[in-house]
Amino acid sequence: MSRSNVIDLNPDLLAAAADSKAWPFEEARKIIKRHEKTGFPEAVLFETGYGPSGLPHIGTFGEVARTTMVRHAFRVLTQDKVKTRLLCFSDDMDGMRKIPDNVPNRAALEPYLHMPLTAVPNPFGGGYESFGQHNNAMLRRFLDTFGFDYEFASATDYYKSGRLDGILRKAAEKYDAIMKVMLPTLGPERQATYSPFLPISPKSGRVLYVPMKHVDAQAGTITFDDEDGVETTLPVTGGQVKLQWKPDFGARWAALNVDFEMFGKDHQTNAVIYDRICEILGGRAPEHFVYELFLDEHGQKISKSKGNGLTIDEWLTYAPTESLALYMFQRPRQAKKLYFDVIPRAVDEYYQFLAAYRRQDWKERLGNPVWHIHDGNPPAIDMPVSFALLLNLVSASDARNKAVLWGFISRHVADVTAQTHPELDRLAGYALRYYEEFVKPTRCFRAPDAEEQDALALLAGALAALPEGADGEAVQNAALNVARRIERYQDHAKKSPEGGPGVSVAFFQMIYEVLLGQERGPRFGSFAALYGVSETRALIEKALAGQLAA
Repeated sequence: MSRSNVIDLNPDLLAAAADSKAWPFEEARKIIKRHEKTGFPEAVLFETGYGPSGLPHIGTFGEVARTTMVRHAFRVLTQDKVKTRLLCFSDDMDGMRKIPDNVPNRAALEPYLHMPLTAVPNPFGGGYESFGQHNNAMLRRFLDTFGFDYEFASATDYYKSGRLDGILRKAAEKYDAIMKVMLPTLGPERQATYSPFLPISPKSGRVLYVPMKHVDAQAGTITFDDEDGVETTLPVTGGQVKLQWKPDFGARWAALNVDFEMFGKDHQTNAVIYDRICEILGGRAPEHFVYELFLDEHGQKISKSKGNGLTIDEWLTYAPTESLALYMFQRPRQAKKLYFDVIPRAVDEYYQFLAAYRRQDWKERLGNPVWHIHDGNPPAIDMPVSFALLLNLVSASDARNKAVLWGFISRHVADVTAQTHPELDRLAGYALRYYEEFVKPTRCFRAPDAEEQDALALLAGALAALPEGADGEAVQNAALNVARRIERYQDHAKKSPEGGPGVSVAFFQMIYEVLLGQERGPRFGSFAALYGVSETRALIEKALAGQLAA
């Protein structure tokens, strides 16, 4: 997926952008309003946060993709006259509170519990010194494949280099005010030991959750009992102390002058805390956008440590990157399941939006996801065959390679080859992989009952009567005419063009269950025309002979 730093300043586009209801434009207007009285800073800062306690997952990527969409909308609305930055901040100094389920040799990491993630050995190998550095690299690798324009920031680097020293000293000065915000949010037991400062034990290297015995604002130090009970004093600066995650949110906003940050719904109740601490430390809370969480196929929240749901690499194995970006754009305030079954629909919807874009006026274009996915410059791609059709073609032909698929495609779609349509060729490769991993193992052919056998025999006869080279519409009409004559498949709530009953979806469901071993499929006429009418008739004969169910 290509991205461009060039902003289209077409007057018609700018006029449509001023009134666009697309959510990235609505968020961008909030940032503009934020600075309308004081003027814009040297650079408007967009930030995303990342907790590298586990391997990066798609939800992490979603924050960067969506934030990039808001940033691009902002650049259009300001006619690219305001400098912007996107900072991806990793809280890699956080202590490893538990060992993730999806790492090799979990026992080897047990001695490093509660140490900063950048002090935990890397269990994956690959040349990275620590677990945190490995996970940071995995995030950067993926963001780079998308061509995102971003700056990466490591909390470890920021703390140890002194870039946060000023705000940490300020936190020491405002210790009582911060505690006044935090304590009412905690239970009695937690209140007794809570401190916004987490010292890193100079003896064990662990991040300590211990109460403070003394905070010296003037000296910029904290005093506490170390794990061995010895009273210890540390400076809050230089990476020897970090902030608890809630104060850290607000402190980072204040230290870096963040203008916009989005986060998941699980942070929503804490947003007022982040904002208040930011203000206590002399900052102005950024504009927020709260998105709904992704769920796995069982409706459970996706977790980095559990490794449930889809990983970044898994989606890209079976579908183009643009389909994932589309999934991120659509309905961000609505909870959505994120597992393998959503991929085919996302792929086809992406190409449908892309095909519609060239026919739309500017108002419609700015509401079209592909404008936001491609930074206002969607490519012109002809996709004559859908992903769903390719999957069913693989299923029916039991294809093992793209050459078999192209044999069908080239025979039934004029002037289309792998050379003229490289994007379709790419999609064919995805279809083969997706079918092999997720469709083939779950296929379950069933034998047709007596009435279904008669219906299929009639369908085979209707297909035989079609002229050579019949298109998908002719095949579909032939199938509909067969179904209308069978009471079982008549839908009296619908009307046929002739005024009789319509056709129940049960007819086409039966076809796919019997012929392809699946409950659903694309439009039958389109599939049969692509696969071939004679090949479809042969498939029906196999089903009637009991060869498929066997």
